[in-house]
Order: sequence, then structure tokens, then C-alpha cells
Amino acid sequence: MQGLEVPNLVLGAWNLAGSTVSPLGSGLINHTALVTSGADRYVLQQLNPVFPPEINEDIRVVTAHLRARGLVAPELLPTADGRLWVEIEGRVYRLMTHLDGVSRNRLNSPVEAREAGGLLARFHRALADLDYAFPHRRLGVHDTGRHMEVLRQALLEHPAHRDFAAIAPLAGEILHLAAALPTLPAVPERVVHGDPKINNLLFDTATGRALCFIDLDTLGPMALPLELGDAFRSWCNPAGEDHRQSGFALDLFTPAVGGYAEVATGWITPEESGAIVAGTLTIYVELAARFCADALRENYFGWDPQRFPTRSAHNQARAANQLTAARSLWDLRGAAEEVVRRAFASG
Repeated sequence: MQGLEVPNLVLGAWNLAGSTVSPLGSGLINHTALVTSGADRYVLQQLNPVFPPEINEDIRVVTAHLRARGLVAPELLPTADGRLWVEIEGRVYRLMTHLDGVSRNRLNSPVEAREAGGLLARFHRALADLDYAFPHRRLGVHDTGRHMEVLRQALLEHPAHRDFAAIAPLAGEILHLAAALPTLPAVPERVVHGDPKINNLLFDTATGRALCFIDLDTLGPMALPLELGDAFRSWCNPAGEDHRQSGFALDLFTPAVGGYAEVATGWITPEESGAIVAGTLTIYVELAARFCADALRENYFGWDPQRFPTRSAHNQARAANQLTAARSLWDLRGAAEEVVRRAFASG
């Protein structure tokens, strides 16, 4: 977490003044730290301003519901005076329980892929009976047309960018593929995680089983094919997000879909399962566009200065990665569709 001295000022709100604070994880949006006080460990997060502080109320409701249904979920810890968050110098902080699991930047095996698929299905089914109106919904988050327009606007606004000559052709390829995307069916919204990428999933350190999902600021209703597309585009890209060379791994997609289908068959509709591949392609292209736009604007996604000279360079690599993976899936889409058909036919 940037500025560790600021979180130390916050710790007193939870009676944890003097605790050890160290960076944790590699999230792109929120800053996350591990707080150690004797034998106890906690997770402290500084929220990105894109999220309203009140979103913590949503997280409190959903995680309590998940735990009541027997799933593992982090718990928001109130301050000494009962608040779910504190604000210091315009920054919002929250404290959560620490779960003894490990996150990964990529899946290591088909076994992990099946574990991930099964956990996501259990997560979805556990929330199917949640009676809660989300007051802090991220409307338009998967408005593909809007993402493409944002990219076009970034090109118009930043022709003098130092890397414009490299970024413009990449943007053109993204926009070209976006125009060829299949149309997604109209399906009812489900309560979903909203960002089920691989490093938002914890694996049990002792058993290797998929343990729980973290980073829950994106919770809310969404079309299920887009949620599943967001999962599979991340889980089935063995290169991770930070390398220009990437691809779509059918040998990870097959067990991941199988693990999901084993739990979700009888709940998910044929229209939803039938749109999984189209949803995955859509998310790849949307994310490529978002990274590409930020390569020009350089004001949203976090970046790794140890590996990249600029924020733009990191986002260019990410955009190229998502575009290459999308093309790989495009070439494999017939085989991927057959994987989905077989998985949900057998359950």
C-alpha cells in the first residue's frame, strides 16, 4: 500500500495502533496491506475513489449471507465506535478478517481450474435467494459500445502522447474485433461477484482447494454470461495479464467449465450457458479497450514500475495481452462451444 504512514494513523480506529503494516497482493484498483498485531492478522484496504464508501454496506450484507449459506467469506470489522470504514485526509479505509489462503496470478493446473469453477458456481447459487436491493450498482460497466467510444475519445484527445504511434494501431485492432463480436442474448440479471479474475480467488494453503472470493467492491446484479466470461478470460490465459504474448487455454477452460457445470446445472439456464463463449470474447475485447484507453490517459489502472518504465507501457502490454487472447479464443470458439455443450449436457 502506498504511504504506509497514512494507514498507521488509521489503525487507532480499530485499537490496532503500533501494529505492523506491510503491502499485500497485486490489485490494480485498491491499495491493500497486511496488518499484524501479535498473533493476529488483518487486511487493511484503501479504497479507490471510484468506489463510494457506502459500498461497504453491500459487502457486509453479501458476506453475511454467504457465511450463512456455509461459504467462506471475509468479514468487515467495525471500528471501536461501530463504523465500517474511516476517512483520513480524503482517503477511505476498511479493515477485514485475514483468510489463510493464497492468491495466484494464473492457474497452475486443470485441477485448480475445476476447483475455481466449482467455487464460482457455489458462490452464485448461495446468492440466488439474497433479497437485497443494491443501492451502489456500477451501471454500464459492461456497456461494450461505451467502452469502445471511450477508446475512440482517448485517441482524439491524446494525439500528442509520446507512445501514440504504437497505441493507435493497437486501438484500431481492438475496435475492429469489437465490431465482429457476437450479440449476447437478453437474460435475467443474477447477483454476482463482478470481477472474478484469478487473483480475486483464494486457494487453501493446506489442501489446494478453492477457498473463497475476495475484493468484493464489484458485487451486484449482472448478466451471468458476462460474469462467467470475466472469469474464464482470466483463468484460461496462462500468461497472466502483463505479457504481450498470451492465448486461450482450452485445457484450462474444459475443467473450469466442467467444475462450474457440476454445481450449476439445473440452476443456470440454457440461454446463459450457451452464451459463455460469446461473453468471454466480449470481456476480452472490453478489457483490451479499457487498458488501451488508459495507455493514453494514464489515470486509472495501477502499474508496476519495477517491470515497466511507464504506466502507459504497462497498459499497452495488458491491452495487447487481452487482444491476443481474444484472437486465440476466436480461432478456438467452435471447440470451446462444444466444451460448454458437453459440460452442461452431462451436468
